Amino acid sequence: MALPGIASFLVTIGTLACIWGLLALGLNVHYGYTGLLNFGHVAFFAAGAYASAVLTMPPPEQVSQANYVIGLDLPMPLGFPVSLAVAALAGGLLALLIGSTSVRLGSHYLAIATFALAGIFEDVLVNETWLTNGTFGMNSVPKPMRETLGAGGWQVAYLAFSALCLLGVYLLLDRLIDAPFGRLLRGVRESEDAARMLGKDTNLVKLKSFAIGGAIAGFAGGLYAHFLGSVVTEQFVAGVTFVVWAAILLGGVASSSGAIVGAFLLIAFQQSTRFILTIYGWIQSVLPEPLSGVLPAIFAPLPDHPSFVPSVRFIVIGCLFVLVIRYRPEGLFGDPNEVTVMGEEE
Repeated sequence: MALPGIASFLVTIGTLACIWGLLALGLNVHYGYTGLLNFGHVAFFAAGAYASAVLTMPPPEQVSQANYVIGLDLPMPLGFPVSLAVAALAGGLLALLIGSTSVRLGSHYLAIATFALAGIFEDVLVNETWLTNGTFGMNSVPKPMRETLGAGGWQVAYLAFSALCLLGVYLLLDRLIDAPFGRLLRGVRESEDAARMLGKDTNLVKLKSFAIGGAIAGFAGGLYAHFLGSVVTEQFVAGVTFVVWAAILLGGVASSSGAIVGAFLLIAFQQSTRFILTIYGWIQSVLPEPLSGVLPAIFAPLPDHPSFVPSVRFIVIGCLFVLVIRYRPEGLFGDPNEVTVMGEEE
């Protein structure tokens, strides 16, 4: 049985927020705890999603418009944990590859390098059709146990599973950050020169941080692929990285709980504003006759174009970005001392 419309919408928002919460935790390992400016985080997300798709997609002869040649068709639900594990591995390995070429760079050069390498990876996904099916995407990614649970039951179960995954990763990171390795990450962030003087291989430390954050993003990609049932290159554009950046800056840098809250707030905002025009029409329909023409007069100067509202969403997120940095740089749950230390280092 399918869920009612509003319930299905809320469950979908919750699941997406959990997935973006994982992405925010991964990026927070890079920037919040290690001070690494990574502008290519979406590449690790995409690597995990495509790894899950390749492992679980049916053979190409069973799919229309199939240009790919590898579909391992792992049986569900037993193949689901394997798929997620390989997704995390794919994200971590890509992070190691990108990090090995760029972690030695200074912060701003690192940001440019990761952004460029993520763009190269996106081109690979588009052009290597034998592996990724190119721009057609991989649209038969299985949703484990959906037939057994039904549409509504599966949505709720997947939300519960995603929330458990988010909680598990949060608790693991909490333990890791409180361990000596976490203090070493902070030490590299606060003063890389001092860490070197103590005999630490800071490049290796940064590479490990890159791999951990990349593995978390890859794991999120695997969850995302099985939730949507399809993986298309247009889902993994550079804007995804900057939404995740906005989440950790909104919630609080160097705060795992803040990163999660920021991701939930942004996803709720993004998804709910999809229905601005519907809400506008409903409000206009229920207004009494003398007031029914007020709203059209107010909004008449605005462009009547389908892409206007999505564009406004990005503008609002950008303005939110600026306001948070200007008036509350530590975010909603961040520690001002952490931000002060990072600012002094930069």
